Amino acid sequence: MDGVAAKSSRLLTLCGRLTNEVVSFFVFSLLDLLDTVLCLAFKVFDFVAEAEWKPCYCSSSSAREAIHGAGGGEILVSERGESKIVCLSSGGGGNGNVNKLRLDQVSDTLYTRPSVLHEVSESIKRLYEKRGKQRAAKATTVFAVDSAVVEMLQGRMVGKQPHPIPRWSDCDCEDCTSWTSRGRKSLFVKVAGDKGLSDKPREDVLFIHGFISSSAFWTETLFPNFSDTAKSAYRLLAMDLLGFGRSPKPSDSLYTLREHLDMIEQSVLEPYKVKSFHIVAHSLGCILALALAVKHPGSVKSLTLLAPPYYPVPKGVQATQYVMRRVAPRRVWPLITFGASLACWYEHITRAWCLLVCKNHRLWEFLTKVITRNRIRTFMFEGFFCHTHNAAWHTLHNIICGMAGKLDGYLDTVRDRLRCDVTIFHGEDDELIPVECSYSVQRRVRRAHVKVIEKKDHITIVVGRQRVFARELEEIWRKSSG
Repeated sequence: MDGVAAKSSRLLTLCGRLTNEVVSFFVFSLLDLLDTVLCLAFKVFDFVAEAEWKPCYCSSSSAREAIHGAGGGEILVSERGESKIVCLSSGGGGNGNVNKLRLDQVSDTLYTRPSVLHEVSESIKRLYEKRGKQRAAKATTVFAVDSAVVEMLQGRMVGKQPHPIPRWSDCDCEDCTSWTSRGRKSLFVKVAGDKGLSDKPREDVLFIHGFISSSAFWTETLFPNFSDTAKSAYRLLAMDLLGFGRSPKPSDSLYTLREHLDMIEQSVLEPYKVKSFHIVAHSLGCILALALAVKHPGSVKSLTLLAPPYYPVPKGVQATQYVMRRVAPRRVWPLITFGASLACWYEHITRAWCLLVCKNHRLWEFLTKVITRNRIRTFMFEGFFCHTHNAAWHTLHNIICGMAGKLDGYLDTVRDRLRCDVTIFHGEDDELIPVECSYSVQRRVRRAHVKVIEKKDHITIVVGRQRVFARELEEIWRKSSG
């Protein structure tokens, strides 16, 4: 009987997977078409509203040579697949005024996300290109980068943003645009923790939230639950990352790792005179935490990662594309995977979502309170609604996908150069980032301690167990301070 039950279970599982594959194929084929239609629609709307065509990433690698920008400057783009540095020369003659941006932090997944129709057409195209391979190999090196990236860089080179702030499709409420009136554009930082006997807190703790979230993920859950002892011993600093919550949302930013780190340093480390610190990071924030730790190896006292999106890349496989397909496998089930696939693969569908939800976040927050009679706290909506499409789209691709090939090096540095404790928490039922990701980190950094929390997922690993988690963090900091 047990054998029959096992066979029946395997058969049902196989049928479920097959059904998921078939349904997913048709659903995502329709979404491919819808995204193409929305692309054309947004181009028309942009032109009507702003008298210009907004560049998008639908046409991949459309700039195939060294491109000369406006204002007498020049943009140099490196060879496809191995992009290194872009030089933006402001045309100042011999004054050496050259600004450099690392193009290797611009993920190719921004403009290489082949749909089913695209893959079929590319296969046919390759058949016709076989005859020209030998001649192409002898030709001069060809440079390639997406035209949308080039247009943004050209806007930077002449010292202006290509689009006004806010765009017609972005929210213009005070919370979303208050940064435009400040003298210095810095991240929104929430500081908590009473000072002790001295004028300075004994230790600092940096909290870095995940994708489509905000500092409220920490301040509304953990901060009220820390003990009085912890509040007197630690200064707690939680920031809204660039492009999210109440932080700046520049439309000319590519939201690369360097830009995110620079803003953290300029908004937190420097003004608050942070010299040494503990780090607590969730999901996408774990990548920023690792990069920050590598950049300041002597300053990190402890490193706590929650659901780190680390996928070891097999040899010979393009890292960015591999991770994109692991994070967003184009499946309709489970629902959180379907949502991740929508966010990662469809530039214009996600812009339409931001137009409907993020631009009208005040309305949705009000309706939520009315429908629930204000019985649930809405701090999660702040992070989910308060961002721009440009920020979410570029951050997702340039951080999670774009840094895929660098995480091995970051973890090796943490293993070899840092002496801090590394603790990893992961929800047993996390369907977005599998538990195996945390064990992969542990295999790279042997001293890392992995704690799998039963019956918790990507969000409830904190929300719902904030009191317990606050005590766990306090114990980690106490041990690291000894």
